Amino acid sequence: MAVYKRTYKGYAGARTPEWSRFLIVTRYSYARLFQSKFLILFLTVCFFYPLGAALFIYAAHNLSFLRMFRIPAGDLFAIDPRFFYFYSNFQGAMAYLLTAFAGPSLISPDLTNNALPLYFSRPFTRAEYVAGKMSVLLILLSMITWVPGLILFGIQGDLAGWEWTKANLWLAGAIILGPLAWITVLSLIAMAMSAWVKWRVAAGALILGVFFAGAGFGRAINGVLRIQSGTLIDLTEVKSAIWGSMFRYDTGTGLDVSDAWIALGIASTLCLLLLVKKVRALEIVK
Repeated sequence: MAVYKRTYKGYAGARTPEWSRFLIVTRYSYARLFQSKFLILFLTVCFFYPLGAALFIYAAHNLSFLRMFRIPAGDLFAIDPRFFYFYSNFQGAMAYLLTAFAGPSLISPDLTNNALPLYFSRPFTRAEYVAGKMSVLLILLSMITWVPGLILFGIQGDLAGWEWTKANLWLAGAIILGPLAWITVLSLIAMAMSAWVKWRVAAGALILGVFFAGAGFGRAINGVLRIQSGTLIDLTEVKSAIWGSMFRYDTGTGLDVSDAWIALGIASTLCLLLLVKKVRALEIVK
């Protein structure tokens, strides 16, 4: 409208609280993501294993079911830390594949269309922007990793009784913290690749390549230098070492847990530095 008519008015409606303002970005990102039928199908597939695990826990405590198939109760696969480790490991792999599909479309469209100046010309900081985009993956990946795992722990605790729950309460912490650390690193890697590679297919391939290349280079370093520390480049092995410590299960990686945490921290820091370099209100094109 023409300014001289003076018919314009400032916005007088309700304002979003500052603490939750970053969730606006999350909401609109979800609206775009869930337009993909493949994403919805893949998410559905991700819940098959937790559902099967829940049925397995129920069957392990159902005496009539065991008598029907003449299975001694002690011979059935025990619901122990090893059970939850393999559950978390499988769902962690599914989270990795989901990240490769959903991650590249987080930041690259905003960079391609020069939309970042529109974000930052408003009362919206870079930290809020990154938090909003990162929440997309953190919430999505949580729904297929530690959230169903905690539900499985609750089912097992209800069927096994309070004594089992009290003795294995530490396991609930491992089910939450282990996958949460993993999906945080996955989210940071996906966002860094999305910020630096504007072509979605190439960004998805790079997310997959980070882990495959790390595994290859790690083995090559170990073979040439005859050391074991080269495995620290392989984030999958690093994750297995950390989870093995949390779940009190020997994964056979041979890595020191403190070194594994340091490697995970370095990888996260590098991704944050890449984001800080790219996510800004202006871009210099040479």
